[in-house]
Amino acid sequence: MTPRALAPVVLLLVIACEGASPAPSIAQAVRADPSPEAISAQRRTAITDAVAKVAPAVVTVQTEVVQRVAASPFDFFFGAPAGQQVTPGLGSGFIIREDGVIVTNAHVVNNAQKISVALKDGTTYPARLVGMDPFNDLAVLKIEQKKLPVAVLGTSRGLLIGEWAIAIGNPYGFVLGNTEPSVTAGVISATGRNLAAQSEGSGVYVDMIQTDASINPGNSGGPLVNALGQVIGVNSSIYSPSGGSVGLGFAIPIDRAMRVANDLLEHGKVRRPWIGVKVDVPQPGATREDLLSGATVRQVVPESPAATARIQAGDVLVRSRDRVLRNGYDWEAELLELRVGEEVPLVVRRGTREFQARVRIADYPEVNAPRVAVLKEIELVSLTPAIRAERGFRNARGALIVNVAARVSDDLGIQAGDLIVQINNAQVTDAQQAKQMLESLTGRGFIRMFLERGGRIVYTDFSIR
Repeated sequence: MTPRALAPVVLLLVIACEGASPAPSIAQAVRADPSPEAISAQRRTAITDAVAKVAPAVVTVQTEVVQRVAASPFDFFFGAPAGQQVTPGLGSGFIIREDGVIVTNAHVVNNAQKISVALKDGTTYPARLVGMDPFNDLAVLKIEQKKLPVAVLGTSRGLLIGEWAIAIGNPYGFVLGNTEPSVTAGVISATGRNLAAQSEGSGVYVDMIQTDASINPGNSGGPLVNALGQVIGVNSSIYSPSGGSVGLGFAIPIDRAMRVANDLLEHGKVRRPWIGVKVDVPQPGATREDLLSGATVRQVVPESPAATARIQAGDVLVRSRDRVLRNGYDWEAELLELRVGEEVPLVVRRGTREFQARVRIADYPEVNAPRVAVLKEIELVSLTPAIRAERGFRNARGALIVNVAARVSDDLGIQAGDLIVQINNAQVTDAQQAKQMLESLTGRGFIRMFLERGGRIVYTDFSIR
């Protein structure tokens, strides 16, 4: 006879002590929880307090980039014109003045024909681009509103490795279903980081704040905040093979960001400091000695401040003011801290001896060069020896495009930084000649323009009506 399986038996042992109250029921246990005020006090931390201070000033930046799309062969056969394609973009920003001044990344708004800003409550306003500095990957926007919440600005000096770092932004915009910004927390992983790898923008990413607070595409332009609720950086880039956060995020120090923002607000542009030297930067696989041996001067621009201070190719810059220059990246970072017009002491090593050189910081050569306006939307300057050496052009003559409207850039296939060297069959010697040639060819059929771009000669065909 097969024995029967016995059903499991659960014994509940209740031990009652004399005078003890009966055990509370589940419903009683819930009712016995602390009051809402007590719950709030228990849950509140430095991070929640910091977020509460800054989040109302964080905005979503939405853009539209209009691009020309070539007609298909079928459309071309029937004479259909080229169409347009509207590409939406998304980023973050934060309000620094209650009258609607906003800081974001330059790459968030680059080439945008339409910019709008959404506040935390979802209210959306059209935004105007006050100015941007692609070199520092920063831009300033303005919306026409008053008494807006403002982010409290801290300082990026004296940051502690390991202190709290909070990244606030809108990584996926309204896809997440509401307008509340996203918050990620981590620590300051390092300061003074130099990024040699490709990032989201095209700027020079040196002397950056590194954090392991998750930063994803769309967070760009949002604030990096400390535990006091003060903005210490502008979220700018991630280092990731997959394009997602892997704990390597970087922010532009807020002190630098505010210097750039103030320049843009006051002048509409940033005066980039220049002394006329090109230095070597460490390459992948560089040895420790290469990383710590100073900034080696590869080239000195003729008649530049460095040339006046008798700095030569082969010299090594080892100190600027109180900053030790370990390599070329440190020099690039130092340049971002200098101001046009100030005199700076440099310690220079030549062979086995060191000496001090005093260098007066100047504008880039093309900044003060006479500008020639062409067709109201293009600005040219004549190529000079200093501009040629600084930009590394092969041609000795030509007209440098220093500014061009986005629409014209797209229509004509040109961009700022191109050097016009030939129009049709005629060589271009200077900016004034280029202006005369282009204006004389208006309404006279197709024009072929030859440009030096990135060390190569390219051409573009267009007509001016």
